[in-house]
Amino acid sequence: MIIEKNIIPFVDKWEEAGTFPAHRIFKILGQAGFLGINKPIEYGGLGLDFSYNIAVAEELGNIPCGGIPMAIGVQSDMATPALARFGSDELRRQFLVPTIAGDMVACLGISEIGAGSDVANIETKAVKNGDDYIINGGKMWITNGCQADWMCLLANTGDGPVKKSKSLICLPMKLPGIHIAKKIDKLGMRSSDTAQIFFEDVRVPRKYLIGEEGMGFTYQMLQFQEERLWSVAATLAPMQNIIQETIEYARQRKIFGQSVLRNQTVHFRLAELETEIELVRSLLYRCVAQYIQGNDATKLASMAKLKAGRLVRDVADSCLQFWGGMGFTNEVLVSRLYRDMRLMSIGGGADEVMLSIICKYMGTLPGNK
Repeated sequence: MIIEKNIIPFVDKWEEAGTFPAHRIFKILGQAGFLGINKPIEYGGLGLDFSYNIAVAEELGNIPCGGIPMAIGVQSDMATPALARFGSDELRRQFLVPTIAGDMVACLGISEIGAGSDVANIETKAVKNGDDYIINGGKMWITNGCQADWMCLLANTGDGPVKKSKSLICLPMKLPGIHIAKKIDKLGMRSSDTAQIFFEDVRVPRKYLIGEEGMGFTYQMLQFQEERLWSVAATLAPMQNIIQETIEYARQRKIFGQSVLRNQTVHFRLAELETEIELVRSLLYRCVAQYIQGNDATKLASMAKLKAGRLVRDVADSCLQFWGGMGFTNEVLVSRLYRDMRLMSIGGGADEVMLSIICKYMGTLPGNK
């Protein structure tokens, strides 16, 4: 009912505006308990296992756009896992509690102009200065960046090996020296504000460090597990919805005296896509089961994202063909999701699978428990 009442009726307006009211929507979701499903009860979470996050992610996939579910996922499952697991009690009460409640909007600061999936080569630095860090650098492709109250920032805090030179820091976004350069004008995910942000001598207390200094790369690799799994789950409903709407349209659309749906080639292609969706679902559930049992699921999670990212592209492209000229308009769901869901196939993918394998053999990733 929350989605049907508070989100779906306004999606078209938010898509046109290029943003949505994150604080208002997140407060509604926070009051319903959806922003801290697997977070500790003492910090406002529900204390459930991660499989419940996946159930919610699947349901959010029914929102008829990609931008809003992605923004919610950043809040609930991408910017907060490391804070919930490794942050001090003081830090969790200052940042995690209001984020779970929906009183704060969070963003994740990893990607840079020259470093997207290549996390090891980020250049943003946080240099010690007394009891503070002085931060200089910049971040790119920051979902929720224009509205965020705080950022889970990955920055270089040393010059040693990659896995020992980076740290995660809770960075309040109203501090002097933080400049939101622009809201990026994107092909898809229109309703989600995406920012380019620069840091110029930003002073933040060192007590805002998440966990141990130098452990940021490891923490972020673990944090990526939940991000990948959540992202895969959020693609299942959109793919199924695209296929179902295509079936209904192809049944009505007639060419040469019969409906498009009566063409055997159309039948075969849609059946193949439905089968592929179920295979992704099975891989996702297998991976989630490993994850909640405390096993290292990084490799499978990366594989699931790789497969889902390619499949959403295939589903959107194949179904769009069956819509003919109508598929080229903004009046139909398949056109919007063709733009939005293809984001998963851009960046990441195969290189994430290789990174997960490399990290495993480097001994970078500890167990999940």
